[in-house]
Amino acid sequence: MDFSCATTYALSPMHVGRAPAATNSRAGTGQAMAVGVFDSGLGGLTVLGELEKRLPDVPFVYFADSAHAPYGVRTSDDIFNLTCAAVEQLWDEGCDLVILACNTASAAALRRMQETWLPKDKRVLGVFVPLIEALTERTWGDNSPPRAVAVEHVALFATPATVSSRAFQRELAFRAIGVDVEAQACGGVVDAIEDGDMILAEALVRSHVDALKRKMPVPQAAILGCTHYPLVEEVFQDALGAGVEVYSQASLVAASLDDYLKRRPEMLGAGTERKFLTTGDPKRVSSRATQFLKRGIEFQKA
Repeated sequence: MDFSCATTYALSPMHVGRAPAATNSRAGTGQAMAVGVFDSGLGGLTVLGELEKRLPDVPFVYFADSAHAPYGVRTSDDIFNLTCAAVEQLWDEGCDLVILACNTASAAALRRMQETWLPKDKRVLGVFVPLIEALTERTWGDNSPPRAVAVEHVALFATPATVSSRAFQRELAFRAIGVDVEAQACGGVVDAIEDGDMILAEALVRSHVDALKRKMPVPQAAILGCTHYPLVEEVFQDALGAGVEVYSQASLVAASLDDYLKRRPEMLGAGTERKFLTTGDPKRVSSRATQFLKRGIEFQKA
C-alpha cells in the first residue's frame, strides 16, 4: 500500500508533493529522525499508536490543533489555513514529512496545499489512499484503469466537511467502477469524543448508522472516515451488524508509512525528539490523551 495516488492524470488529495525532494544529509546515518503527525484534536492518536508499534525507532512529533477543533464544521478556507499553520510548526520541529492524520484536513486542504503551497523539499501525506487501496485490493504501483471490485455497496461515515468534499468518492473512482457509496455526515461525534462523553458518542453513532441504513439498508462494507471513529469502532460494528466489514485507517496508514520510508528514507526530518504539542490547554489535552492511549502522555503548548 502507498500514500500516493495510483493515477497519473489527476493529483489526489493523498498524493505526495509534486516536486522532487531535497536530499537529507542525515538520512542513512543510523540516527532516528522525526516524522510529524497532525490532527485537529486527539483522533490522530489512533494512527500514532499504530505508527509507534510499526516504527518504534522513529521519533514522532504529534500536533493537536485542539483550540480550533473540530474541523469538520469549518469552511474549506479555514481548514486550509489552520492546517498550513500546523504543518509549518511541525517543520520547525524538524519534521520534513508530515502525516495529516485527519480525514477532514486530507479531504478539504491537501490537494490545494500540494498545488499552491508546499515547498519542494517537504512532503505532506494524507490518509485516504491506504484505506481505498485495501477496499479495492490494490497494491502500490498498480496504475491500471479502474475496474470492478468485490465490494459494490459502501457506507462512508465522516465529518460534514469530509462528506461535502467528496474526496473519498473521487479517489475511489480512480481505482474502481460500479461501487455505490452512501455517505453519512456524523455531526457531534468528534465533539463528544474530545469531551470524553462516550455515552453521548455511542448514542450519536447509533443514530447516524440508523440514518445511513435508511438510505442503504445492507452495505457490504463501512468506512470509518475520521481518525476519531476507531475509538467507537465497536459501536459502529454492533450497530451495522456482524455481516458488514468495517475498515479503519490506523494500521493501514502505519503499514503504508513503513513502506514509504523504506523507499524514501531521505524524507526523515532532522528532529530527534519525540513530543506532543497542542494549541489547546496542555493539562486538559494530556488528560484526555492519556485516557485514549491508556498510557501517560504529556502535551506541551504549541
